[in-house]
Amino acid sequence: MTADELETLRDWLRFAVTRFGETKIAFGHGTTNAYDEAAYLLLHALSLPIDRLEPFLDARLTRAERATLAALLARRIDERIPAPYLTGEAWLGDFRFHVDKRVVIPRSFIAELLPDGVAPYIGSGEAIRSALDLCTGSACLAILLAHAFPSADVDAADLSADALAVAEQNVAEYELGDRIRLIRSDLFNSLSGKTYDLIVSNPPYVTTTAMESLPPEFRHEPELALAGGDDGMDVVGSIIDAVPRHLNAHGVLVVEVGSGKAAVEAAFPRLPFVWLTTRSSSDAVFLLTRDDLAAG
Repeated sequence: MTADELETLRDWLRFAVTRFGETKIAFGHGTTNAYDEAAYLLLHALSLPIDRLEPFLDARLTRAERATLAALLARRIDERIPAPYLTGEAWLGDFRFHVDKRVVIPRSFIAELLPDGVAPYIGSGEAIRSALDLCTGSACLAILLAHAFPSADVDAADLSADALAVAEQNVAEYELGDRIRLIRSDLFNSLSGKTYDLIVSNPPYVTTTAMESLPPEFRHEPELALAGGDDGMDVVGSIIDAVPRHLNAHGVLVVEVGSGKAAVEAAFPRLPFVWLTTRSSSDAVFLLTRDDLAAG
């Protein structure tokens, strides 16, 4: 089938869903299925609202538009490039972020937990005056922290200078340069002993075995942002070991570990981890208070 045979957006949507299924592309970068991914890519490429498919389904496309869609789908299928890298954007809820191959694509469970999911452990949001997003990447969680806790100054730290360049763009787009400070740091090393009311982190936690079996789409992302060592605990363990020195008296730590619950609890059997529930997980994010860490 050629591009000229696909006349309407409905034709292209059906074609894309079929081809995505036939070629067994992997999802997980903002969508979970072929239909949603195809709809998003096509609407974005045509500069149409990404939440308004129905009104445009029977619109006939120009020859130039068809050529654009054909090239876009070819890159998604043949090169296995994740959709956010093709469109230059990723979404967490209502928040849009610029992304490219310098940063891992935002998809953190922690986004769902700010602020209500952590409220029982931090008290009033006004009590959060200082927050840290460790391993910030695109600064997506730092920006969510700034919105969730309007009284807080936020530090956003990452080892990657490339990632911080993307983070700087996102912070500027949200006009938060006066509240979010970007810091190049290997975990806490460049934070000068500063302490915080709330620290969140979506660090590298993919095990070595899992890294070896990642679908091609995920191999486009920076390995530095994914690989967590043999048991996924290289970075997570370092955070837990060092974090008591960086939390205020009633401070709270929130960390995403994916499927690493068993490894975390085995490495720190004396710590009373609280596992926070999101819409699609019940054991991917843990919370510890400063008191918990001191007792453990």
